[in-house]
Amino acid sequence: MRTPLPSDSHGEMRAMTSATTIPTPATTTTTPAPVTSPTTAPAAPTRVLAGVTGLGFYVPEKRLRNADFEKMVDTTDAWIVERTGIRERRQVAEGEATSDLAVAAARKALAQANLAAEDVDLIIVGTVTPDHYFPSTACMVQNKLGCWKAGAFDIGAACSGFIYALSVGQKFVESGSHRNVLVIGADALTTLTDYEDRNTCILFGDGAGAAILQPSLGGERTVIGTYLAAKGDNEVIVVPAGGTAKPTSQATLDAREHYLHLDGREVFRFATSTMRELVAKAVADHGYDLDDIGLIIPHQVNQRIIDAAVKKLGIETERVYVNIDRYGNTAGASLPIALAEAEARGQLVPGKLVVLCAFGAGLTWGYALLRW
Repeated sequence: MRTPLPSDSHGEMRAMTSATTIPTPATTTTTPAPVTSPTTAPAAPTRVLAGVTGLGFYVPEKRLRNADFEKMVDTTDAWIVERTGIRERRQVAEGEATSDLAVAAARKALAQANLAAEDVDLIIVGTVTPDHYFPSTACMVQNKLGCWKAGAFDIGAACSGFIYALSVGQKFVESGSHRNVLVIGADALTTLTDYEDRNTCILFGDGAGAAILQPSLGGERTVIGTYLAAKGDNEVIVVPAGGTAKPTSQATLDAREHYLHLDGREVFRFATSTMRELVAKAVADHGYDLDDIGLIIPHQVNQRIIDAAVKKLGIETERVYVNIDRYGNTAGASLPIALAEAEARGQLVPGKLVVLCAFGAGLTWGYALLRW
């Protein structure tokens, strides 16, 4: 028996206290083609898809365990686990930049795809913790890897960064303009974390994940489709100062406005409804249903948020990949780390669908539907 798509008696997705609805694709009306003479029609051209030929991830060696936070702020291991599901997270070493994390993950993805660095013709990095304002972190990755033929640029979509980067990379491959695209999600959110704020400092970790996209004629390990959305908001999740809206000053430093600030209640509402709607939309958009899903990989934002969304979906927890207990919220690195780790653990079922869904600052959200 097929599992029905979930319904929400309170309406469509509510990203905030005001409604934010994921639009339903427009209905297409097809006019029958006129009858022609009985000649043999030419074969329809085969659609080129983006295949995922390599995956890799990297997390720093240093671990921040819950017991470490008991020495910093008024909290306990039990409280952190109950509220977030996190037990430990990784932190960059002194002098370790976002590009270093990205390069380590990229090397593993290149090796799996059997590609040399000079074969790469495009690098896209989803990050909100760049090495510099400019040059881009992608350019630093290009330099450190030696991808001398590759174009390179960053995408800033916070926790949705990998979905956004993957969607852009998919289009470059499908258009035929590029053959070997390196897509990376990498962030070092601990560098933006206020370790005097007990509500946020426990949440974040550092890491990177990478994927190689190459042309494919279909079948396994392909990107079926992606979806991107946004609703501009600079209050729910924001680093208030340091940009042109509020340049760095002694006043902004004293006010600790260069650290990440978030509204936990609004994030919970937004993320819970968004995850449920994204999973349902991903399969419905492409003519599938929930039973066709082999694995759901959500952004690792908070165990309670994931559990609430899964309950509304009516999906077994065995079909949802979670590693937040070991890495915390790694922003744009969250999805590619989980995807690469799930593959290494044998949890991606050949022929089944994999749904990646993310939501974060911007506000941004989106999905990627893969056939593994």
